[in-house]
Amino acid sequence: MTKIIYIRHGQTEWNVAGKYQGQTDVALTPLGVEQAAALAKFFPVPHIDAIYSSDLSRAMRTAEAVAKRFGLTVQPRRELRELHFGEWEGCSLAAMNEGWPELYRDFFRHPDRLAIPGGETFPHLQQRATACIAELCRAHEGQTIAVVAHGAILRTLLCAALHIDLRYVWTIRQFNTAVSIVRYESGGEGWPTVELLNSTAHLDRAGVKK
Repeated sequence: MTKIIYIRHGQTEWNVAGKYQGQTDVALTPLGVEQAAALAKFFPVPHIDAIYSSDLSRAMRTAEAVAKRFGLTVQPRRELRELHFGEWEGCSLAAMNEGWPELYRDFFRHPDRLAIPGGETFPHLQQRATACIAELCRAHEGQTIAVVAHGAILRTLLCAALHIDLRYVWTIRQFNTAVSIVRYESGGEGWPTVELLNSTAHLDRAGVKK
């Protein structure tokens, strides 16, 4: 058994501006830093054995706050990066709709078959995400680890754990620094069990905004 504490990064400048970040390296806002500190202070489990993160700075800085609490070093993994949004990186929803109206409709109605110009598909994202998690499960049998990543990639991992088709990936909400917990049996090859989903209890306890 491996228990994974999934965490979305704290608020960024582009979250505030309503722009899609993808693999562009965007910094946390002061509120994002505060959210990460609240997460570390009111972490949902008393102990973790390791912490992994997307190598993008918004995830790394969030992970470092948690790592410091547990005396750990963050282990960056490129495979945990966000969906590559290609030509849509830095775009707002309005800009996406104006420039690519037909593709924009598929973004929400059929993300499972969407082909972002110059970007990555959701099936490919899920494939690289689940492959990375399977590797971590094999390396941490009998342990609890944290994985800090991004909204879209975490949604694909949770779809896989819940056996939800990728068409419905946007039905799973992921707030900044939200925590989800999944228990994986038999080195990641058994049935996963979702124990917590999109929790921001740490922000409530600290009196910090979502």
